[in-house]
Amino acid sequence: MNSTASSLDSLTSMMTGGGNNYPKDSFSAALIKNIVAMLVWLVLSFINGSMVHTFFKHNFFYEDPRYILFIYMVINDALQLTLVTALYVVSYVFFKIHASVCCLLVMSAVLTTRSAPLILAGMAVERYVSICFPLHYWHMCTVPRTIVLIMVILSLTTTVPLTDLLITLIKEPLGFFHTSIFCDQSLLFRDRSIYYKNAVFDSVYFSSVTLTLLYTYCRIMLTAHAASTDLVSIKRARNTVLLHGVQLLLCMLAFIVPSLQTSLITLFPKFVLEIRYIFFLLVYIIPRFLSPMIYGFRDEKFRKYWARYMCRRTTRSGVGLAK
Repeated sequence: MNSTASSLDSLTSMMTGGGNNYPKDSFSAALIKNIVAMLVWLVLSFINGSMVHTFFKHNFFYEDPRYILFIYMVINDALQLTLVTALYVVSYVFFKIHASVCCLLVMSAVLTTRSAPLILAGMAVERYVSICFPLHYWHMCTVPRTIVLIMVILSLTTTVPLTDLLITLIKEPLGFFHTSIFCDQSLLFRDRSIYYKNAVFDSVYFSSVTLTLLYTYCRIMLTAHAASTDLVSIKRARNTVLLHGVQLLLCMLAFIVPSLQTSLITLFPKFVLEIRYIFFLLVYIIPRFLSPMIYGFRDEKFRKYWARYMCRRTTRSGVGLAK
């Protein structure tokens, strides 16, 4: 399939031996890979959870559109990572699951995965407004408008999984959803029209996000050349948008994974399982580290309150252990 969730599920399928033509991991290798996946999930969940707690603990964060979009990205990444890890572990432990449960997991994965680039675009536009229209920022970027933007993002990203489900309900017998299948989107949403629909959507979708990031980056650069003051904040905004571009490229990797992975496996057939696992980490795990780094660690204001919370938590844990 052409969608991100499709490549995610296909990747999981190939890694775990979802088909008869694919090699399977030994028990020890499968155990190690699952432990690594769970440990990464636990670490990132702790970081994301501490950031969400810091955000809601201080009202000046959720009164600022910048931090609202940031925490939306963090929550979206946390949900996506949880779904990816769940699909990965379930494919090893249960192999086949109820089609309706698989449908819920896959549709949720599609929703969170497709939300990420749109959130990046929204965050880039917010930085563009703050640098290029500083006097009008608080009139243009308000909390209600930010909430409306989030609702628009959810509406747009919900369209794809809902239409996939609708087409499947029309084309497949209802009994199909009561069967057990290997949880792979290509096995769940099998109609060919879904492929072509998503191909068109993906082209428009990523082209729009890419153009938005390029436009905001260029405008911030032009403003930097023309400005004589506050160059530090302009440089930070430029670097932030540039990092958003890197995140977008990592998101787009999910779309080219199947073909690129197939080419590498053809060249190095002895390392098929290793290649699949590296792609899994590169495309679906490593990008989840970027959101905390871009805002949580680079933003001085948020970093100060987040570090304060972490210090208090560590101190309490130490006192508890001492008792």
